[in-house]
Amino acid sequence: MFHILVVDDDKNTRMFLSAVLESAGYTVYTACDGEDALRVMDMEHIDLVVLDIMMPKMDGYEFTRILRESDNNLPILMVSAKQLPADKHKGFLVGTDDYITKPIDDEEMLYRIKALLRRAKIASERKIEIGEVVLDYDSLTVTRAGEVNELPQKEFLLLYKLLSYPGKIFTRIQLMDEIWGAESDTGWETVTVHIGRLRKRFESYPEFSIESVRGLGYKAVKKI
Repeated sequence: MFHILVVDDDKNTRMFLSAVLESAGYTVYTACDGEDALRVMDMEHIDLVVLDIMMPKMDGYEFTRILRESDNNLPILMVSAKQLPADKHKGFLVGTDDYITKPIDDEEMLYRIKALLRRAKIASERKIEIGEVVLDYDSLTVTRAGEVNELPQKEFLLLYKLLSYPGKIFTRIQLMDEIWGAESDTGWETVTVHIGRLRKRFESYPEFSIESVRGLGYKAVKKI
């Protein structure tokens, strides 16, 4: 059971979000501002924070900054009536993981929370599980039904990145920068070569595939 902390100075919003989250099976705690949220976190285990920006005493930006400066990587979904790009940029700069605007679409919020919790699990355990397939970041291996494939580092990191965000499209330049580094002299064609190797290596796996998106890049697709 995941524990979610809802931080908002509006009582009705707290009640609404609590009802939505509890109906989805989450245990919910609430706080009326950043200072109150820190007190709750001192007493309770929290897996994710749904955080309003504009609050008295300590706003969402300051709360997030304090957590990140103390090396706390708790997933944060920032919620605000502010829709300007500059407001979103500020949220990401201080360390939020995702951003959603008011009025809140409760279904979208639940999807975003589910994705954040899944990524947090991947980050903490350093493993991805898809059916019988297990990607182990520490050993650079892909295991399925007792068969262990130890991959070259770049191939593994490329596959791990794609499967960490199934369905998300990554451009060749994005993948090049993240896996090989922005300063690398290697051309983006290297990504295409590595994708080809991964496809051939795992072509018999029914659990996932790597698909090309014409004119854009690549994405991983979970089949189960």
